[in-house]
Amino acid sequence: MMDKEKLRANIKETIDTIVFVVVAVILIRFFIAELRWIPSGSMKPTLIEGDRIVVEKLTKFPNLIKTHNFENTPKRGDVMIFYPPFVKLKTDPWHVFSRLTGFFCKDTAYIKRVIGLPGEKLEIKQGENGAYKVYINDNPLKEDYIMSEYDFHKCKDNMYCGPLVIPEGHYFMMGDNRGNSMDSRFWGTLPKERFIGRAVFIFWPFKHLDIL
Repeated sequence: MMDKEKLRANIKETIDTIVFVVVAVILIRFFIAELRWIPSGSMKPTLIEGDRIVVEKLTKFPNLIKTHNFENTPKRGDVMIFYPPFVKLKTDPWHVFSRLTGFFCKDTAYIKRVIGLPGEKLEIKQGENGAYKVYINDNPLKEDYIMSEYDFHKCKDNMYCGPLVIPEGHYFMMGDNRGNSMDSRFWGTLPKERFIGRAVFIFWPFKHLDIL
């Protein structure tokens, strides 16, 4: 009899521990931070394939304590993780659980840099020397972080190279490796609800250790 009671107590303790760990993981990933790895070269030279990064969530909720509202407020130059607008996010319990915990999550997430903010006029132009530049409200944007201003996807009629005015609540996202990045030039502006978090730190490999 005592063995059965002890077994029940052990099972209950194990279940309680699993539930606690799952809840803790959800709370940490949703409100504080998560770890991600870089699968492609679209953010070179800032990030390269295989880099491991810390993605923080705290600035996703700047008014959480004061107003209890969730609000995304990324700034120009922030490196952001997000679900692109063409990715359909399933809302059944299993897919929601996998996104919250990161367990078996197969939803495609992108990492790009915030270039254009809501309400701004944006245009991408090629100069006489062949270099491409981004113009914000008709002023050239200084971008020391990009791979090259010459290695660029050539703008075509079916691309979002502007001139365009970014809608309220939307952002224009671009990779630092402009010749190898599927970004807002191809699929348009990004609704703020699609942001997951902000990349802040490269923690692996050690030789790439850096603050973003």
